[in-house]
Amino acid sequence: MESADIIIRVATHLDTHYAVRITDEMASSAKARGTGIAKRTPEYVAEKMLEGKAVIAVTKTGEWVGFCYIETWSHGEYVANSGLIVAPEYRKSGMAKAIKKKIFELSREKYPNAKLFGLTTGLAVMKINSELGYEPVTYSELTQDEAFWAGCKSCVNYDILMSKERKNCMCTAMLYDPKDHYEPEETKQYFEKKKKVFERLLHAKQVKLLKNLLKRDKSEGGGGSKTFLRSLFHF
Repeated sequence: MESADIIIRVATHLDTHYAVRITDEMASSAKARGTGIAKRTPEYVAEKMLEGKAVIAVTKTGEWVGFCYIETWSHGEYVANSGLIVAPEYRKSGMAKAIKKKIFELSREKYPNAKLFGLTTGLAVMKINSELGYEPVTYSELTQDEAFWAGCKSCVNYDILMSKERKNCMCTAMLYDPKDHYEPEETKQYFEKKKKVFERLLHAKQVKLLKNLLKRDKSEGGGGSKTFLRSLFHF
């Protein structure tokens, strides 16, 4: 739901002063959820604005509301809509969905032949993605660009990713392939039908990966016939 007092648009050079607030909110949000994200600097966020590869939501009085940006990988073959963040006071209002839709449209406009993908630890983002036509996929279907995976080094779950040889982690991978995809209504219906299953698998995946990581840490002297869904989560 988009309020008449909130404008969602492509960010410009006039919005770079929001960069510090945006990156601070990204960091605090990840900490509160206990999940990891690839850290971004205010300079990096400002650069995306200058390149016309970001969407920002602001009120008519200039208050920052939300943000998301575009990254390209494998020479433009893959595109990711990254850093989706909404100010705390505007969460659970439909703002994340509205921003995600706008950045999706911008991505399709700029890179009509690219595969759009995303990594998420949350069921809410999976729902938003499914309504745009994204499908859950295995990590092997994502870009293999080393620069993309290097961005995960600042994530608190990086050790888990590497222990699984980049085949799995806490995040769920989703993909929109413009040349081979279901219609948004179909992916939306599939998600709604399987929502409880996804929820249970996400939880089981997190528990399993964390237990394996703790076992490996302990051993190193530290402190502490498959269905599609099973193959997707590598159980």
